Amino acid sequence: MERFAACFAALEDPREDNARHDLQEILLIALCAMLCGAEDCSDMALFGRAKEAFLRQFLRLRHGIPSHDTFSRVFRPLDPAQFHACFLRFMEDFAATAQGVIAIDGKALRRSFDRAAQKSPLHLVSAWAVGCRLLLGQVATDDKSNEITAVPKLLEMISLQGTIITADALNCQRTIAAKVVEKGGNYVLALKANQGTLFEDVRLYLDDPAQAKALSASEPEVDGDHGRIETRQAFICGKIDWLDDHQWPGLAAVGKITRSREINGLTSQETAYYLLSSRLPADRFGEVVRAHWSIENGLHWVLDVTMNEDRSRNRKDHGPQNLALLRRWALNACKLEGSKGSVKGKLKHAGWSNEFLARLLTAAGKSQMR
Repeated sequence: MERFAACFAALEDPREDNARHDLQEILLIALCAMLCGAEDCSDMALFGRAKEAFLRQFLRLRHGIPSHDTFSRVFRPLDPAQFHACFLRFMEDFAATAQGVIAIDGKALRRSFDRAAQKSPLHLVSAWAVGCRLLLGQVATDDKSNEITAVPKLLEMISLQGTIITADALNCQRTIAAKVVEKGGNYVLALKANQGTLFEDVRLYLDDPAQAKALSASEPEVDGDHGRIETRQAFICGKIDWLDDHQWPGLAAVGKITRSREINGLTSQETAYYLLSSRLPADRFGEVVRAHWSIENGLHWVLDVTMNEDRSRNRKDHGPQNLALLRRWALNACKLEGSKGSVKGKLKHAGWSNEFLARLLTAAGKSQMR
């Protein structure tokens, strides 16, 4: 508890001074509940009553288990910026030492909209460390179009030294590229028509047969699964003086990935274009682009399919944002525990076994203080 207390030390209690239940105990019960598959405040109260004997091993619980209304009265008004700062303190060692690819992408909580208040669904932009499969931080936006302004704020929160930042074409922006370079990182940004003349210049050059000798190419890579055969090849060009007029921050190379897919006898072709701040070897460039999709499979898919985030109907005040962060905190704790097995299996195991739940908490606490 001392380790978690240090993490939550600066968090202001949004309730009245005469609140019956300790804030840190409420948050730790909520985290334990999420580690056992809880989805909302009602589940947290049910979990607390079912596991009261276990919780009393390390919590005082002077007034028993909080009700679901108490959990709601905490998470709805709780300052999400302060709560996220607690998460950043929890993850600061990992964020400071993260290497390799960090994928940036957004995700909407589909059922967090509130028609009565004319409130659109909550949209969160996340930084995902691909190598260790951990969330490093997130920023909330009003809608998807505001990702462009949210991403620089997110990058400011984490260490980028020695990393490669990847992002989709929406976030292929000069301000984002400049922020990555300023903080000592590199970028591989998808390039599409939203960067009009730059996109056309890169596309025409890389697709020109006369320039083939200026490109470095990887060996074709073939994958086959679920009745699909896909062939990918990466091409990169480090001679980019012809792009100087665009004045793109930190630009050192451009590249493209060609993909050929065969499904049920039908073949489709696709070419994607990228801006790079480092002249990566062609095969490494291909690996980095493919690694970006780990955020979809390792974070977004797990949140929606395993933790039922898209079905969550919490929509009042700051509740959706705070509970979303708590889910990601639980997901990181599952990863930090280190044993093999799916997140789904670990959540079930934690619910069935007090010993395994304690192991998840201990692993997370030790990691936070390492």
